[in-house]
Amino acid sequence: MTSRGTTSRFLKSVLQNGVGRYVCQLKRVSILFSKKNQGSLGVRDFIEDGIVDYAKKNPGTVVYVSPQPARVPKIVAEYLNGNVKEEIITNKTSLEISQLMTKLTNQSGLDIIRIRKPFHTDSPSIQGLWHPFTNRPPAIDPIMPRP
Repeated sequence: MTSRGTTSRFLKSVLQNGVGRYVCQLKRVSILFSKKNQGSLGVRDFIEDGIVDYAKKNPGTVVYVSPQPARVPKIVAEYLNGNVKEEIITNKTSLEISQLMTKLTNQSGLDIIRIRKPFHTDSPSIQGLWHPFTNRPPAIDPIMPRP
């Protein structure tokens, strides 16, 4: 925690992901819903229409569909780093669920927090800042204010 009350860290990537080959961080998605509950209507529509398209676009992600009676519909996303995110999808449409699945796929599984700086180095420079007069000898044409 910082003095502002929110956690923060320096910007970093997940195991230098994208330097060589991109690896999707989403490992497994479980869709839990009820076959008869009215709040699961959008989930059932998504399963009929969009789940096959999602699975074809994301072959590295395992998709489980689990009908359970009298359950609150939700999506459970498990990431490679071990984090688990649960999203309640009661009364959401098929399009909203598709957008939520895309959002979960694009995330790294890390918590969303404030970033301190857009850059960071483990070995900072000891030279200081450069300006045009850094290496200029002071005896050559001293800079003076104009009269």
